[in-house]
Amino acid sequence: MDSDSTVTTCYRHPKVECHVRCTRCERYICPGCMREAAVGHQCPECVKEGARSMRQARTLTGGRVSAVPVVTYVLIAVNVLVYLAELLRPEIVDRFAMVGAGLLGPDGEHYVWLHPYPGGFTPEGVVDGEWYRLLTGAFLHLPPTGGTFGILHIVMNMAVLWNLGRLVEPMLGRVHYLVLYLLSALGGSVLVLLIAPEDAVVGASGAIFGVGAAYYVMARRVGAPMAQVNRFMAGLLLWLVISAVVTSWEGHLGGLLAGGAVALVFAYVPRGGRRVLIQAAACTVLLALLLVAAAVKVSGLTSGGAPL
Repeated sequence: MDSDSTVTTCYRHPKVECHVRCTRCERYICPGCMREAAVGHQCPECVKEGARSMRQARTLTGGRVSAVPVVTYVLIAVNVLVYLAELLRPEIVDRFAMVGAGLLGPDGEHYVWLHPYPGGFTPEGVVDGEWYRLLTGAFLHLPPTGGTFGILHIVMNMAVLWNLGRLVEPMLGRVHYLVLYLLSALGGSVLVLLIAPEDAVVGASGAIFGVGAAYYVMARRVGAPMAQVNRFMAGLLLWLVISAVVTSWEGHLGGLLAGGAVALVFAYVPRGGRRVLIQAAACTVLLALLLVAAAVKVSGLTSGGAPL
């Protein structure tokens, strides 16, 4: 006796008879391949494809949402590891601190910049092409018994970065946050170069001031209660003034201004397909301005011209 029924099998397991179709691709699937869906069941391949095609959540600035502030933790770890390296090899500070213009004497001592400089002396710092100092200085800190703060220098900086970073990084997204941190560090170093090129400066404070500025900008952007934020910002500005006696206020102010500028761009560029492009272009322009300002200053120092 003939029958019109057709035996259907699972497309993934041809030997298994089944009668249920995937609601997306309409291929037959066996109970072992069924995945619960909003309506009916889907096959494993369609579930994976759906997960890939789902729209990813974004921060207000367009960055990817991340619950864990990985960049903050990495930055703290890098600062601590560099500090341990300083303890083992103190000469690292002299080699990588932010120095705009200085002289290394024939006796191995460091001297104030002078141009033209006497015979036997050699230039050191950014004026000698050591441009990396504009960033490396932001990852160094005072030795345990050095300066006014000693080991408290890195302890205080990392404590503030720990507390601020865990707030700001989720607001911006990891990439945006890292860009803001580095540009803030660079902004602090460039202002040191412009105003006090003879100073040897170390510390993450400039970058942290930039993160603090971003905290203020983002809090206003999302409409957060501003009483606590305003108190924090007032304390930050007060510390900028008070610490000017014993720290590099130029580095702090430069980081604050650069971080604030970057945060404003990140927070207020309208949503749309060109948002990331506009943000990247703005950061590139800021980077170019900082480097041009540094180059002009170095040119003036090495030509004997008047300071900018």
